[in-house]
Order: sequence, then structure tokens, then C-alpha cells
Amino acid sequence: MNLHAVRAIYKFEMARTFRTLLQSVVSPVLSTSLYFVVFGGAIGSRIAEIDGVTYGAFIVPGLIMLSLLTQSISNASFGIYFPKFIGTIYELLSAPVSSLEIVIGYVGAAATKSAMLGLITLATAAFFVPLHIEHPVWMLAFLFLTCITFSLFGFIIGIWARNFEQLQLIPLLIVTPLAFLGGSFYSIDMLPPLWRTISLANPVVYLVSGFRWSFFGTADVGIQISLAITLLFLVACLAIVTWIFRTGYRLKN
Repeated sequence: MNLHAVRAIYKFEMARTFRTLLQSVVSPVLSTSLYFVVFGGAIGSRIAEIDGVTYGAFIVPGLIMLSLLTQSISNASFGIYFPKFIGTIYELLSAPVSSLEIVIGYVGAAATKSAMLGLITLATAAFFVPLHIEHPVWMLAFLFLTCITFSLFGFIIGIWARNFEQLQLIPLLIVTPLAFLGGSFYSIDMLPPLWRTISLANPVVYLVSGFRWSFFGTADVGIQISLAITLLFLVACLAIVTWIFRTGYRLKN
């Protein structure tokens, strides 16, 4: 493996984050703080506890997961789309760099940035509510697994998109609504039976539920199912990325 190439791509993408620090870090943290003020303050005063957890603490895993999903997709999709847009992707494809090294460089940088932001969000949450993480190892495992999986998904979107409008289409119209309806701010057990059954078709439910279990030891669905669904989506993304580089889909034309 050409580690020099991987490191060059990784360092370039990470440097872009520090050049846009206000947009990349400060803005998401401020948005998360507003969520705590609005949801934790307004709604939390009306909902005492959910599954024995105060509402302010209950929404922390959901907020972190919402941030991870959106930032992982955004970082990875823009990271690979911009070289396509300005034409430097052809220099990369003609260089002695394999498709695996390209993916590791771009996806690794996007996942690192998202994980950093998730940990910063967690630290920010500690200023608003008392937190206790029952399974810290599982929490980190779910955090990094989610970052890698959705960075791969964002990488696919960046290759698929033909313009900036398409780049934002799936995150805005599909991923964000699924995240809000995936139990980020409530337990699906609070829903009527019909809507709870419908919610189980939302893959984000399993991500949020597994991540919340690592904090409080309670979840809407079993931890094994959450882990299996996450790994299944990761494998599906890897298969699509492999197919893209094998066929040159929207890369070589």
C-alpha cells in the first residue's frame, strides 16, 4: 500500500477543515447548543424522564448521532466532488494510487473530522446536562463505525452528484428527515403501535438506539440488531464503492 499517497490525501483534507474552522467546527457546535436550549429547556420542562433518564440527557445521543450523520456525509461528499468539479480528479486517477488508497484517504479524513465533531458535541453537552456513559468502549465503537459508514455513503453521493444541487439533494431530503424521525429526540416506544412499526423501517432508528444504549443501557431495539444493521449498511457502501471504481462510474467520463 502507498502510505505516502494516503497520508497526502488525508493531510490535504484535514488541512481544509482547519482553514474553514468557523464553518466546520464552530457552527455545528453552536447549532447543537441551540438544540439543547430549545429542546432541553422548552420540551424538557414538560417531560420529566424517559426510561428513567432525564430528557436533557436522553437527547444527547440523538443530537450527537444527528451531527455525525450530517457531517460525515457533507465532509466526504464535498471532499470527492470538488476534485471532480475542478478536474483534478483525473490527475489523481492517473497517479500511481490505487482505488483503495483513494478511499482510505478521503473517507478516513471525513470520518476523523466527524468523530472529532461528535466528541466536541459530547463535551458541549456536558455543560448543559450531567452525563454518565455506561459502556464507553461501545460508545466509541458506535461513534467511529457510524462515521466511517456514512463517510462512505457521502463519498458515493459525491461521485454520483453532477452539480451542487444534487450534492445536497439526498442529505436534505432523505437523511435529515430520517434522522429527525429516527428517535433522536424521543423514544419510539412513545408512539402508537402502527407508527412504531413504521419507524422500525427507518435505519436511523437502529443507529440512534444502539448509540443510546451505550450511554444509558436502554434502547428501543436490541443492541445486536443495531450493530447488525450498521454493519450491513457498511458492507453495502463498500460494495457500491468497489463497483464504482471497477466500472469508472462518473469518474472517467
